[in-house]
Amino acid sequence: MANMREIRNRIKGIQDIMKITNAMYLISSSKLKKARKTLLATEPYFNKLQETIHDILFYAPHMHQMPYFARREEIPEEDRKVGYLVITADKGLAGSYNHNVIKAAEEEMAKHKSKNTMLFVIGQVGRQYFLRKGVTVDCEFMYTAQNPTMYRARDISETLEKMFVEGHLDDVYIVYTKMVTPIKSEPVVMKLLPLERRKFERRKAGAPHAKFEPSAEVVMKRLVPNYMKGLIFGCMVESFSSEQNDRMVAMEAATKSAKEMLHDLDLMYNRARQSAITQEITEVAAGAKALKKQKQN
Repeated sequence: MANMREIRNRIKGIQDIMKITNAMYLISSSKLKKARKTLLATEPYFNKLQETIHDILFYAPHMHQMPYFARREEIPEEDRKVGYLVITADKGLAGSYNHNVIKAAEEEMAKHKSKNTMLFVIGQVGRQYFLRKGVTVDCEFMYTAQNPTMYRARDISETLEKMFVEGHLDDVYIVYTKMVTPIKSEPVVMKLLPLERRKFERRKAGAPHAKFEPSAEVVMKRLVPNYMKGLIFGCMVESFSSEQNDRMVAMEAATKSAKEMLHDLDLMYNRARQSAITQEITEVAAGAKALKKQKQN
């Protein structure tokens, strides 16, 4: 059995770790609330963008022939150039968050027959993982996953749109983590480009006699980049929220385990202390008995 000093030192170490895990839980909780508030504030604007794109497609059906909707079906599956935007975290200690999204990305990449794949990674964890695996990261978005902003989403969307329109990419997918419930998140694979008309046909048309100035083409060219920017921003915020949520769960579990360990160590310390007291009493009693016997002799 360890002596009391060793047990005290271990108790102190666990108490210090518990303070850190509890602080990380509170920080993640604060970041999660802030991120969700930002997303909720921007949702109405981007929902309106989606509705307007639907109205344009409804009243001007030829708009689906624009470059953003080009499916390029004449290109064989094995020759298609596919890009994957993978959103991971910059830090660990978030449970299985990074593992799940990386696994989903690898499974999705394995599904496609095309060998002309390009990988775009947000987050240091994912970037370092793929580099260690020998996978080429064609374009590194050196933006922290810890602070998703509209500016960063716009920069990323403009890069992907340009590569798609110029023919460097035929399909673009985004792999991110979505919060299903406040206690559950799961990786999601979503197609960014080309845009699919059916995604904009889930609602009825807006104004019965819509008119677009100066023209439907000009309006569509302005709307689609903003829509893509909002889509990527939403995915970044969802991933960030999922990361903070998973970190909260992990830190809560770590704090609970620390409390259980402290309870066990307290019992060990009390046993060691009781044993030490019993030994001291035994030694005092033995010494008194020996002294009494010596006096009698």
